[in-house]
Amino acid sequence: MERSEERGNQQNHGVSFEEAQSVFLDEDAVQFYDDVHSDDEDRYIMVGLSSHLRLLLVVHTFREEDGLIRIISARKPTTKERRVYLERRQ
Repeated sequence: MERSEERGNQQNHGVSFEEAQSVFLDEDAVQFYDDVHSDDEDRYIMVGLSSHLRLLLVVHTFREEDGLIRIISARKPTTKERRVYLERRQ
């Protein structure tokens, strides 16, 4: 994970990548394949609850060569994205 990307995300969206990582522990998280932005690499979107009890949207990719998840960005979900998470949880 590049520090400048994380710093920029923190400044733009108020979410650290450390907090974003905790979304992967949410058993109710919803994940989607991001076909619009997957030309160069497979990207995924996950909406879930963070360890700070904030609902977050995390864009990430899985690097098969080293088995690591790389976080691209993290932010608060839109109203529509939040609704999808809440509907799937019921």
